[in-house]
Amino acid sequence: MKRMKKTIALLLAALTCAAAITGCGPMNSTVSMGEKAPALTVAEAGKELESLLTKVTQTEIEDPVLDIYMDEIGEAAALADINTFDIAERGTGQINIEIAAATELSSEAPDDWIVAVARNFNREKLTVNGKTVSVTIRTITSGEILTYLNAGAYQPQAAVFSNEAWGLMAEASGIGLTKIEDRLAGNTAGILMSRSASEKISEKYGKVNFENIIQAARDKALVFGYPNPYTSSTGLNGLACMLEAFDPSDPLSAKASEALSQYQRTAPPVAYTTAVLRNQAKKGIIDAMLMEEQAYINTPELSDYIYIPFGIRHDHPFYIFDWDTQDQKDAAELFAEYCLSEQSQKLATDKGFNRHDDYKPAEPMSGQQYLTAQSLWKENKSGGRRVAAVFIADISGSMKGDPLASLQESVVAALPYIGSENYVGLVSYSTDVTINLSMLEKDEKGDVTGLKPFDDRQRAYFSGEIKNLQASGNTATYDAVLVGLDMINQAQQIEPDVVPIIVLLTDGQAQSGYTLPRITSIVEGMRVPVYCIAYNYNSGGELETLAGINEASTVKAGSDDVVNQLRNLFNTQL
Repeated sequence: MKRMKKTIALLLAALTCAAAITGCGPMNSTVSMGEKAPALTVAEAGKELESLLTKVTQTEIEDPVLDIYMDEIGEAAALADINTFDIAERGTGQINIEIAAATELSSEAPDDWIVAVARNFNREKLTVNGKTVSVTIRTITSGEILTYLNAGAYQPQAAVFSNEAWGLMAEASGIGLTKIEDRLAGNTAGILMSRSASEKISEKYGKVNFENIIQAARDKALVFGYPNPYTSSTGLNGLACMLEAFDPSDPLSAKASEALSQYQRTAPPVAYTTAVLRNQAKKGIIDAMLMEEQAYINTPELSDYIYIPFGIRHDHPFYIFDWDTQDQKDAAELFAEYCLSEQSQKLATDKGFNRHDDYKPAEPMSGQQYLTAQSLWKENKSGGRRVAAVFIADISGSMKGDPLASLQESVVAALPYIGSENYVGLVSYSTDVTINLSMLEKDEKGDVTGLKPFDDRQRAYFSGEIKNLQASGNTATYDAVLVGLDMINQAQQIEPDVVPIIVLLTDGQAQSGYTLPRITSIVEGMRVPVYCIAYNYNSGGELETLAGINEASTVKAGSDDVVNQLRNLFNTQL
C-alpha cells in the first residue's frame, strides 16, 4: 500500500501539461503561435481535422495487450494517502484530536475560520483530566471525508461536515458516530442568479425559488450549473432538491429519475469544481449556479448576483466517533464549546458565516435516501447517453522512469470508476502518435460494425496497454489531440448521441507537431471538451486555454492525490 501511494505521488509527474506549454518547433503548423485560426462549424471542423491529420504520423495497435492478471482494486487501495489532504493546524497536547474539517472552514483565508479558532485553542493549553488538550485540523471536503471513512482508510477523532446530510449518510453506511453540536458556524446553500435571469423568472414563473428556477432550466429558459454531488455539499443539497422538484411525493421515484435523466440530456455537464462554475458565470455562459453563502460573501466579482437560499442548512455539525477514547471525546466537547464562544462566533461572522439565521430549511432526507440520490445521479448524469472518452497519455522522454510508472499505476487504479456502458479509447504520444486501444468494433473483414463498451475485456485491454507504455522522444501534444478528436468523430458517426470527452495527461511542453492556436478552432468547432490533468502547474498558459475552449477543466493535482482527482473526474464525467 505504501509503495503504491509513493508511486502515485509521482504519477502526476506523469499526468500533466505544464503551465508553460509553448508549442515550439511547429513542424506541421502553418499558423504562428501569435495567430488564432477562425471559428469553424462542426462540418468545417471535421474537414479541417481531416486535412491536418494528413501530416500527423500515427499508427494503430491491431492486437492490444490483454492484462489477464488485472486484479479487482479495492476502494481503499484506489484512494490516495490521507496525507495528500493538508494539515492546516497541528496540535501537540497530551490529548490531541484530529478533526477532518470541510474546506470552507479549513482552507486559506478567508476560508480558515476553524483553523484560526484551533490555533487560539491550542495556545490556551486547556486541560482535560489533568492533561493538556490540542486539536489538529485536516483540510478535506465533506464528500471525501465520507469516502475515506467508508473505505476504512481514515479514522479521525472528529469531523465537521458542511451539512448534516453527510453525517446521516455515514450513519446509514454503518459508521458509528455521534453529533455533539448541530452548529459550529452558520451557513446556507443558495442559488446565485444574474439580475436579468431573476427578472425573467419572476415575469414568467412567478416567485423566484428553487422549484421555479429548475423548471426554467428544464424549459431551457436559463442555463443552470451545479457541482459534483459526490464531493460538494452544495451539489448534494441541490441534487436532493432537484429530485424533490421533479416528484414532490417521492423524490426517489421512477418519475423523478426519468425527469433527472431528461434534464441531464440538455443540461451543462456537472461542474468538476465550483471554480469552474464561477468562471462560466463571469463569461456569461450560465445564468444560475449553486454556491454556499459564505463563499458568495467572499467573492466580490459575484456581488451583482442575487443569492437565494435553498434546501437544508450548512451549519457545520460537529461529530465524534465510536472509536474515540473518553479523553478524546471530552477534548472534542471542550473544543466545540470553544468554537461557540463569543470571540469565536464573532470571528465566524467576520469571515462570512452566521447570516440568514431566519431561513427556514427543508427537511433532510434520510441517510439512505441521500445515498440512493447519489446513485440515481450517477446513473442519469449523461441523460441516458453513453460517453465516448479518449485518454491521451504523454510518453515523451521526460516521462521516463517514475513519472510514467506513476501514470500507469494511478490510471489503472481509477479504472473501476468508469462505467462499463461507456466507450473508452487510449492514445499515447511522443514524437508520433499511437492508437493503443480503439473504440471501434470490427468484423473479420475489418469493417466497422459498432462501438466497444468498456466491459471487463475492454478494460483489461486498456490496463494492458497502459502498463505496456514506454517513454522516449519529443512531445507532439496537439497532434495527439487531433487523433483523439478523430476517434471521437468516428464514434459520433456510429452513435451520434454519445457524449464526447478527451482526457489529456501530460507533464511537458509541446516540442513538435501542431501548435495550440492551429487546432483551437477545430476543438471549438467539434464541441469536444478536453479535460487536462496537470502536474506542477501554475496559472495561465496553454493548458487552461485548451481546457477552456469547450468549458472543461484543468485538474491541478499534486502528485500524491492524482488518483483522487481522476476518481472525481470519472465520477462526474464517466
